Amino acid sequence: MNSTFRLSLVALAVGMAAQADARNPIPIESLSHVPEIQSVSMSADGRNIVALVKGGGEEGDTALATWNVDRLEDGPRLTASGDRMKFIGASALKADRILVATRQEFTGALQGCGEGKTTGSTKTFVSKTYLTDVEHSKFDEAFAKNARRIGISEQMQRCLELTGTANLVSTLPLDPENVIVQQLNQMTLTSEYVLYNLKTDEAKSLFRGTGRTSPGLFNPRNGEVLTRTELEEASSKEFEQKIYIRKPGSEEFELHENLTRKLSDRYTFEFVGIDEASGKFYVLTDLYSDRVEARMYDATARKFDNEPLVAHPEFSIGGIIQGTRESDFNQVIGFSVAAMVPQVVYVDPELKSIHEALGKLYPGQRVSISGYNSDRSRVLFVTQSHRHPPAYHVLLDRKKVLTLGRSRPSINPEDIGEQRWVTYKARDGLEIPGILDLPAGWTKDQGPLPTVIHPHGGPWSRDGGGWDASGWVPFLTSRGYAVLRPQYRGSSGLGRKLWLAGDSEWGQKMQDDKDDGAAWLVEQGIADPDRLHIFGYSYGGFAAAAAVVRPDSPYQCAISGAPVTDLARLGNTWSDSRIQRILQGRTVTGMDPMKNTDKANIPVLLFVGDRDVRTPSWHAEDFYKAVKDKVTARYELIPDQPHSLPWYPRHFRTQFKLMEEFLNGPCKSGGSKSVAAAN
Repeated sequence: MNSTFRLSLVALAVGMAAQADARNPIPIESLSHVPEIQSVSMSADGRNIVALVKGGGEEGDTALATWNVDRLEDGPRLTASGDRMKFIGASALKADRILVATRQEFTGALQGCGEGKTTGSTKTFVSKTYLTDVEHSKFDEAFAKNARRIGISEQMQRCLELTGTANLVSTLPLDPENVIVQQLNQMTLTSEYVLYNLKTDEAKSLFRGTGRTSPGLFNPRNGEVLTRTELEEASSKEFEQKIYIRKPGSEEFELHENLTRKLSDRYTFEFVGIDEASGKFYVLTDLYSDRVEARMYDATARKFDNEPLVAHPEFSIGGIIQGTRESDFNQVIGFSVAAMVPQVVYVDPELKSIHEALGKLYPGQRVSISGYNSDRSRVLFVTQSHRHPPAYHVLLDRKKVLTLGRSRPSINPEDIGEQRWVTYKARDGLEIPGILDLPAGWTKDQGPLPTVIHPHGGPWSRDGGGWDASGWVPFLTSRGYAVLRPQYRGSSGLGRKLWLAGDSEWGQKMQDDKDDGAAWLVEQGIADPDRLHIFGYSYGGFAAAAAVVRPDSPYQCAISGAPVTDLARLGNTWSDSRIQRILQGRTVTGMDPMKNTDKANIPVLLFVGDRDVRTPSWHAEDFYKAVKDKVTARYELIPDQPHSLPWYPRHFRTQFKLMEEFLNGPCKSGGSKSVAAAN
């Protein structure tokens, strides 16, 4: 058996916390290689486990792995990625079927499909999903056998080949063969939701959507559509979101006027389940609070219960966890809290006991139960922390744990320091949360640290604690840097007040929040004011570029990955969707870095992938050309890198080496603000 996947056995009652005493720079290779194991799931019956594992090849390609849980000691069945099409995700379904996501490089005309140029040639990636069995005997394009291809143009046929035609919506846990699938109707280019049989490939229509009509909640027992949403034009600049709910025992849907909201108001409103005893719906919403709560909605009385089902004073509720096995089907067995590190609280006594026992086995790590069979004699779970990359285990018969594999076994947790959830006040008084990571073993009596302000992308996103999949944070902290990830105004998932406060404040108040975080760290004695840097990617890359041209910058240098730099051009190409332009596009205004390049005052490193269609390379290149005669500047176009993960190992290596060279050069030298001779 391949030693990489040799199972390790531990007793359920033994565990030891890692101590962060040593400080050694984590080797770039340890953070760059393909994870040894990832994308792990178990079938509902507990018979099979599916994952992606590290394969061979110069770039360490992925391979599809399938274990028979009855014979784990035999090791997995392995199938390597193809020469061009690479596995990037996998999921165990039922009826011994596996869903596999793949991706390959593509250069050519997109025919107007997906992100990229509408004319001419684009360098990008195309993705497809396939169905196979536990023996990996045959790979068929997922859910596409009944797709109609007659009567469509050659251009549209090519478009469909590039983008695929179907995706999985619901696994219908109690149905032994059927799942719910969204298919693209190739005659009308509308979405059709079908009940798809995994054994026969037969499909039965459940719902036909349009560009403005979509299903909401499906009955998890039989796939019946229980709610649907319609967007109705209210004016040339506004849409209303209307909710329709099926009358019990009827095919008729009724409009619930009390739930109608303007799209631009951006309230969270999501049906996530139904209580079969009362007929009430579980809804995640921030209609009654700054943060998302779980509430019960009575469709007959057309009102919410007076009190939330679950709420948290500091964080949003991430979800309601309902049972998916016959023994607990549709019962609320727990809920999740979107804290710094997402937390799961089980209310089911048996799962609560299992979860607590596993927590004692892995102190200092987050334990996530990701699958179990009906009698819970087989439990798949994941362990991780900001010091520990994800590791995957199986609990058997409540007695022993078998470790399937660790994603990055060469990482030494002792090389990684402390992680804190912090808050500080912006200059206008708004409370800004953030995640602060510190080098291993550092104390204030050792003096302030070189520091990197590291804003996230999005900006309608947020950071979470735990292991950083990009590797950027442990790379920096293990080299002696403090890293602050400010959850600046405009960040989502941390309350409506914080989110909405970012509208039209790109490069302005949103940017103040990053600078104010740097100032707060200096006040706390953590950051050295003469060694402050900013590094971001995507929107974070915009923030780094904005820092280059803002007056009185607190930073010695900026590192800008895959940035947006030209807000004027971005506004012209924001989205082909009028709805998306109304929802988000009109909020993307503020200080435009490209219009202020004459004010450049700190060194900047810019990098972007040549297959990035989200933030095309001209953003970084044009900014570089405009500032290179004013400050030390470097621009790197990384071959074959797309905008988002997964990246090839060589992409990680290139990024880390660029950052290391720049931090040890223009940044460390005090950030010479004069033009480098190399330019």
